[in-house]
Amino acid sequence: MKSSFSELGINPPILKSLIELNITKPTEIQEKTIPILLNKKDDFVGLAKTGTGKTAAFGLPILQLIDSDNKNIQAVILVPTRELGHQIFAAITTFSKYLPEISIASTCGGIPIKPQIERLSQPTHVVIATPGRLIDLIKRKAIQLDQTKILVLDEADEMVSILKESLDEIVQELPKNRRTFLFSATMPGTIKQLIQNYMSKNVIELSVDMKTTGNLEIDHQFVVVEPIEKLDVIMHFLSSREGQQGIIFCKTKAAVNKLAKNLAINRFSCGALHGSLTQPIRDRIMEQFRNGHINVLVATDLVARGIDVAGLSFVVNYHLPDVPEAYIHRSGRTGRAGAKGFSLTILQKEELNEMELFQNELGLKFEKYKKPDSKSLENNNMYLWSKQIFKTKPNTTIESELKDKIKTVFHHLTKDELIEKLIANYMLQNK
Repeated sequence: MKSSFSELGINPPILKSLIELNITKPTEIQEKTIPILLNKKDDFVGLAKTGTGKTAAFGLPILQLIDSDNKNIQAVILVPTRELGHQIFAAITTFSKYLPEISIASTCGGIPIKPQIERLSQPTHVVIATPGRLIDLIKRKAIQLDQTKILVLDEADEMVSILKESLDEIVQELPKNRRTFLFSATMPGTIKQLIQNYMSKNVIELSVDMKTTGNLEIDHQFVVVEPIEKLDVIMHFLSSREGQQGIIFCKTKAAVNKLAKNLAINRFSCGALHGSLTQPIRDRIMEQFRNGHINVLVATDLVARGIDVAGLSFVVNYHLPDVPEAYIHRSGRTGRAGAKGFSLTILQKEELNEMELFQNELGLKFEKYKKPDSKSLENNNMYLWSKQIFKTKPNTTIESELKDKIKTVFHHLTKDELIEKLIANYMLQNK
């Protein structure tokens, strides 16, 4: 295995930016992919799990293959979500810090199109786009792709249904002699069909160790609960991780909203994220999360591929995902860049068979998480109740005469005595 990016053929200006980012050793997908993309002329398929460094695997060679004297678009990178598009745009822009002559644009959906059209009127070499927005730009004749050398389909398995409908329209605008790079975490039959339909017969395929790569630094655990215990168990877990950042994945937007509301009531610092929210709201919540103003993000699988926040301590599967591959993308949000991660899956008894299927399919070992006993759950709920009281804002509408009257009831009590009475009252109310 090559020990450095320079051995892979990466040029000094890009190496300089990588050194500043403290990226010095190629991952397996980078080590295998970069020489092929730089030195071959063929189409390429790369299989690798989330968190393995795919963006640099295709982003670095693309930057090096750009002819900066040609002011036209030479590479198009298609992504399933705007969140992932933003992440890739930020990464490739950073990689190109010492290549000021290369121009990169992001044209993803969910935000106004007019500024993007204005941006594309300027010289542009690389475009990162969602399929729907790219087609919209094509129909408006706001983008010219007739000199595009490279088409990248990133996280292709996540947008396969979109691509089936839209790829024909996009490909018609591209030169026939382009190269197509497809990256995916899984290889369902629909992806094989895309490869057959849109890529050359001489396509080069490679994969990294699909069963373990991207999950080596993650501790995978599960806990079996009764439905009535589920909220109490997740709140106990979050209390044990106080001050840490993580993501809780739910299956539906209704479940996201309900759980986020319950956590907020119990004074957890959290935000909800799902596809029904407007793009500005999603952007604001993600910005708060990235800046550490929110500790817990409750989300649907929509964002599993688009979140790259450094230092996430944990991921919780509040609901088991529908397919094993989705678990990889969820858990891959933690344990990134060599850090240790933790993934907890909360199950009901009838889901244990599915858990066994996940283990066998993914080649992962799930350890049993020590479930808190009823006493621990009660104690944690009492602790959360005390935080609610502490964070409750005073009511300024109550008449001062009534306040004075109430104060006379408690005036002879010390602080410790008042706390003891509050705790006793809580226990009576929650028998």
